[in-house]
Amino acid sequence: MTAEAAETGRLKCEADEPGWEVDPDDEWGVAVIATVGRQLKLRREAVGMRAAEFGAAVGYGEDLVYKIEGGKRIPRQEYLAVADRVLGAGGLIAATWEDVKRVRYPKKVRELAQLEGRAVEIGVYECNSVHGLLQTPEHARALFEAAQPPYSPDDVDRMVAARMARQSVFERDPAPSVHYVLEEAVLRRRVGGTMVWRQQLERLLEVGRLRNVALQVMPTDTDAHPGVDGKIELLKFPDGTAVGRSDGAFSGRPTTDPKQLRILELRYGTIRAQALPPRESLAFIEQVLGET
Repeated sequence: MTAEAAETGRLKCEADEPGWEVDPDDEWGVAVIATVGRQLKLRREAVGMRAAEFGAAVGYGEDLVYKIEGGKRIPRQEYLAVADRVLGAGGLIAATWEDVKRVRYPKKVRELAQLEGRAVEIGVYECNSVHGLLQTPEHARALFEAAQPPYSPDDVDRMVAARMARQSVFERDPAPSVHYVLEEAVLRRRVGGTMVWRQQLERLLEVGRLRNVALQVMPTDTDAHPGVDGKIELLKFPDGTAVGRSDGAFSGRPTTDPKQLRILELRYGTIRAQALPPRESLAFIEQVLGET
């Protein structure tokens, strides 16, 4: 039985684990979760346990057991670990978490992470918040918890984990060329309180000093520039292809059209030229950090 169920004596139901439903439009996710569910069901039946008996042993209600086995719910890592022990699977069920965790995050987040993972060059202009690849876990959590309508605690945990997983792009070898332009207002917004805010600024300094990263600040006391319409993102790949998106162009949708990409590159290049150079930008962030 799970530790939580052992303490409360109550079996978990679907309402206890919001955010672990399977997205029916995520074909790969559906296939993975259905396969894991079948394995769980076959092993349970092989040892002669009814769903209710098995549920009581792992701390879950019978209905939730059926939904996990039917591929309708994503099993948590703790569930798989306890199920492995109860069914005497010798680690085979617990090991399926390696497959489950790859589809645990929303499809759009996984697709973005895959693009970032393939890119040889990443360029981002941000005017409203620190970019996801630069965020600390505490900063990301504060942003998600500020959403309206509010996310469930489970959803917040899941989204923070997904955002942090994307940051493995900085560990790639060879490393991609990464450049950011952040508005000064982004640096001064104390998301999560003073301590979280200071940690976020320190993280920006840490990343900005990496050899493959150029971090620039756009001072508030500056003239108009092509980024006033919103965020710009550009990703370039080894085969020469690219994808870009801007809040103020092409309905905000990603584009691979060469003409549209040239427009985004022109806008982004102008923004970079107008922002403070990387060395001055790091000094500026240090100055903001020292003002507290």
